[in-house]
Amino acid sequence: MRLALELAANATGRTSPNPLVGAVIVKDNRVVGCGWHRKAGTPHAEVHALNQAGELARGAEVYVTLEPCSHYGKTPPCAKALIEAGVKKVYAALLDPNPKVAGRGFKMLEDAGIEVAYGFLEDEARRQNEVFLKWIEQNKPFIAMKAAMTLDGKIATVSGQSKWITNEKSRRYGYKLRDIYDGIMVGINTVKEDNPSLTARIEGGQNPVRIVLDSSLDIDLTANVITDKQAKTIIATTDRAERAKITALEKLGIQVLIVDKDTEGRVDIVKLTDMLGQQNICSILAEGGGSVHGSLIENHLVDRVYFFIAPKIIGGANAKNPVMGSGISALNEAVELAETEVLQLDGDILITGRVK
Repeated sequence: MRLALELAANATGRTSPNPLVGAVIVKDNRVVGCGWHRKAGTPHAEVHALNQAGELARGAEVYVTLEPCSHYGKTPPCAKALIEAGVKKVYAALLDPNPKVAGRGFKMLEDAGIEVAYGFLEDEARRQNEVFLKWIEQNKPFIAMKAAMTLDGKIATVSGQSKWITNEKSRRYGYKLRDIYDGIMVGINTVKEDNPSLTARIEGGQNPVRIVLDSSLDIDLTANVITDKQAKTIIATTDRAERAKITALEKLGIQVLIVDKDTEGRVDIVKLTDMLGQQNICSILAEGGGSVHGSLIENHLVDRVYFFIAPKIIGGANAKNPVMGSGISALNEAVELAETEVLQLDGDILITGRVK
């Protein structure tokens, strides 16, 4: 099963809105077929492995990271392909929570006389497919919050300078994150101050959908996210936006979402994330600055954190912090992380973990 998980990881960031899946076929204690799902709409992992195994699949054991599908979508059911190939046993890491599957794949196999078992390396499989599981179970995007800061927790100087707090290796890591998330979210202040392109900037990479929170639709029509055409841009605004500005943006190919206001008159971020999930945006990397991050944290929308820490000290009570908002009054209300990992990046430190 571990090999199947390793194979599935080859397509990280490429299968949305489908899960990451790897499959291994074993005959007489020898691997005879391997495969992984590469992209939505293309053959699934089991099909690749069966094609490689050929006739050796008959009477073989199959190890797959997720329950084989049982329904017709853009591709035929994998359970049917396994039955036709004459495999003997199927071992899976996870039951597929997709309502179109959810045990039906296993039932098809068992009805055909194929032995089925699941739950192998389940925790690792859940971690690998945390994005898909969140989206398919809740129809909401998985949200990761990313920030680059100094030792004293500052993301910019008192004058607003932020380039560059972290080193080149940390920034390259951040570009890799952009490459694997469906969307990247920032606030209008980030666009005004930095005029970023919010692209992956790595060879062979894919750019995320750019999502800008702009409650009054103040964005400049010459901003890079409007004019560079390197990726789709969505602007989330409210009924405070002028109709003429909306029309102008739409003529430039920008999708404008009118979202209800929260109690402070800003874009209701909970309703926005629901809308984005319905558009099959399954994962979002939030790089939005303290206000956006604070809103996400206060509304319990953050699933994972990536904090890059540079060995520098800026100081200043008015220098910006990575998470703003109203904050908490008691330590027992603090957001805690689980499964934390620490990585050294040429002197910088990356701390990542799952929000409990």
